[in-house]
Amino acid sequence: MFSLDSSAQAAPRPRLLSSRPGLVIVLLLARAMVLALVMTALAPPAARADGPVPPAGGPGAPAEQPVRLVLATAGLSWEDIDPERTPALQCLADNAGVGAMNTTSTTVVSTKRQGMETLRTGYRGLAALAPRTAGIPNPPTDQWQQLDAPVVEVDATGGTGDAGAENSLASAVADQMAGALDDGAVVLVDVGSVPDHDDPARAEAVSTLDARVEAVLEAAGVETGGVEAGTCDVAALPRTLLLSVAATDPPASQIEEVERTGAVASRTVGLQVAMDTAFPGQALTSGASKQTGVVVLTDALATVLTSHDASPQGLIPGQPFRGVDHADPQQLALDRSQAAAAVDAASVPALGSWFAMGLIGAVLLLIPATARRPGVAAVARAAASVAPLPLAVGLFASLVPWWRADSPALALTGVVWAGSALLAVVCLAGPWRRHRFGPAGVAATLVAALVLLESATGSRFQLGSPLGAQPISGGRFYGLSNHLFGLVLAASLMALLCLFTVVRTARARMLWTLGAGAVVAIVCVAPSMGADFGSMVTTVPVFGLLALLVSRVRVRLWHLLLLGVGGAVAVLGVSFLDWLRPAEDRTHLGRFIDELLSGELLAVIIRKLSQNVAMVTGYWQLGVLMLIAIVLSVVVLMPRRLGLRRLVRLDEAHPASYPVRVALVVGAWLGYAVNDTGPVLVAAMLAVWVAQLPAVLPDPEPSARPASEPEEQPGASSASA
Repeated sequence: MFSLDSSAQAAPRPRLLSSRPGLVIVLLLARAMVLALVMTALAPPAARADGPVPPAGGPGAPAEQPVRLVLATAGLSWEDIDPERTPALQCLADNAGVGAMNTTSTTVVSTKRQGMETLRTGYRGLAALAPRTAGIPNPPTDQWQQLDAPVVEVDATGGTGDAGAENSLASAVADQMAGALDDGAVVLVDVGSVPDHDDPARAEAVSTLDARVEAVLEAAGVETGGVEAGTCDVAALPRTLLLSVAATDPPASQIEEVERTGAVASRTVGLQVAMDTAFPGQALTSGASKQTGVVVLTDALATVLTSHDASPQGLIPGQPFRGVDHADPQQLALDRSQAAAAVDAASVPALGSWFAMGLIGAVLLLIPATARRPGVAAVARAAASVAPLPLAVGLFASLVPWWRADSPALALTGVVWAGSALLAVVCLAGPWRRHRFGPAGVAATLVAALVLLESATGSRFQLGSPLGAQPISGGRFYGLSNHLFGLVLAASLMALLCLFTVVRTARARMLWTLGAGAVVAIVCVAPSMGADFGSMVTTVPVFGLLALLVSRVRVRLWHLLLLGVGGAVAVLGVSFLDWLRPAEDRTHLGRFIDELLSGELLAVIIRKLSQNVAMVTGYWQLGVLMLIAIVLSVVVLMPRRLGLRRLVRLDEAHPASYPVRVALVVGAWLGYAVNDTGPVLVAAMLAVWVAQLPAVLPDPEPSARPASEPEEQPGASSASA
């Protein structure tokens, strides 16, 4: 059994710490900075999903084959391409590298006119209508002017699908393209678009689009009869890109209604089709996505420029397409598209059904009448302790192709529950179950470890998994997103709180804190792992502050300033090392140095702050959540003044619990301030602590006692547990 932590209170203060409190900070900075820099220097090129990406300039690299033909459409997804219904599109796909493409813009839904400008400028959306904080140069720059070849634009939208119109279209396209390819021009062909998925005319529009593509291929030298016969010989075709540049192409009367701005981009429309004939039989990727089978529309301009050995005017966010060997790249692109379209709706029942049980358990533990009943309290404590498990288990859900099931939501729920149940057995059946803090501590450790493990191994499972980096939103495709960092930070602090109930000396607590902080810092900031800028700026001050508090050093202002500077220096050092790598291998960290050198630092800071404000003001749910977070931050820091007797008893029994809560509050709001999606970071931290804190509280005092019974000492119930 575990006794109260009175020995820790009575222990003399270590002489080294009392005489040199700065040693704690020095140890923290040395561990976090040195280890992070070493990990960056030794790390392989950035995170990737299924296989190695060929280096720039190698076989099949974009620079060896200049892009000569670009086919632009809108609304085309991989579900539309079929050998029987779309033989021309299937022919092109069979002889090209393929990928699912993100086309998010500055509006909630991307439109074709936005996509066509992105194709020219390399920036998302229309520069004239984009918010100033979006970081899009205005007026826009047509980067195609940097090419060493003339650009010919062809409108191939005149066909209606019948044979006569198709013949007329083929003739018109051939006339416009005549001599252009022979003269070395780059030809941009608008092949029209298809309506939304729920439009009854979609099937016919896809067939018409296929006929237009067939006419363009014929004009470029492909035998149309070969396409119809299934032989599909495209040997004469120059390097060709086919890009669905947007999710929709609304009529002019509806375009203002469709192009609505929002705090975050839409995640419901779907990924689009991308093909590049320079990589036949391969899956497309890029330095921007670092995920096999997924690219970004902004990569298209970089692909065109690089293939012609041209450099952009100024910075552009995209990176050239590259190819990765894959057994079935078209199936991979389809899987990426289907999973991305279904994951949001399926995540609610998958995660919520398990997490709701934990919240019910937490509520029962907070109600004195039910918390005093041993049987009810034991079940409720178990449910609350393991409540956060699906938040980490869900990150690996793509190991099972749940999106192919007839009921994706039910399949995903089964996957998440199976994994969570397995880990729950570990949490509730081990020898630590005899300690009040054991199950919650093990569960929190598993949550932090699983999230860090997924990022440390290259972000191989996030796409198509709940709470993963979703390619439709296009915020980031790899590494540690802000909500995942929130989970790691909250779970790590909860695990330390539970650990400190059995680790009794100040020196040991300090070393455990520094060790945990170093692990979190390395995985979060290493470019081959988390590649997250804001996490290092938060991790060093939070774990440094906690190390000072648990070692009983009186915290002064200069300590806090030094910790803040140390976090900034560490992340800038790692960013500089990342910037030294080739451009296509850099992550967000290295690109920050590019922005810093180009004088865009202030614009980046303003953009991140405005995104935080827009999320809170644009979504009332997040606004309410932030108010709740503020209230709870005050509550956990002022238990005695607010009369929270059980929380006071927790602090009396285990004094280290209060410093951990201080670090929690500091981490939540510092993380909110330095990240562009701070509200989701705070929400993730709340999810862990709202469920697990009630599970570790002492039992409520009996409502009434016989006069002959002695009064129970504060914290005695937690000690006997």
